[in-house]
Amino acid sequence: MIEKINLAAKLAQFPESWSPRIIAELNGQHVKVVKLAGDFVWHHHDDEDELFLVIAGQLTMGYRDTSGAEQTLVVDAGEFVVIPRGVEHCPSADVETHVLLFEPAGTINTGNLNSERTVTHPQRL
Repeated sequence: MIEKINLAAKLAQFPESWSPRIIAELNGQHVKVVKLAGDFVWHHHDDEDELFLVIAGQLTMGYRDTSGAEQTLVVDAGEFVVIPRGVEHCPSADVETHVLLFEPAGTINTGNLNSERTVTHPQRL
């Protein structure tokens, strides 16, 4: 079935932060939306690259470069960042921020780390 998807309508369906929801699938990839507020956890993904597209708000992406030094990248609405597999990263948002994620199906939001924020089976909207 072919349908158009309204991102604002999908984001309005849930209040929780850090709880990604699947809104579409293509070629073995999940398209998800998530609300961010505050700090997440440092983690990495051994096998998956991740794309973070900021729809509203501002994402601060902390990451560790090849030397292990912490770096910070600010991503504004209308911008995106790709985090390559294996790169340790920690998203955060000072204000509620809406993000579209594009990643392989089965990607767990906390990657190599199991925490209270781990979502192993995201809901489909």
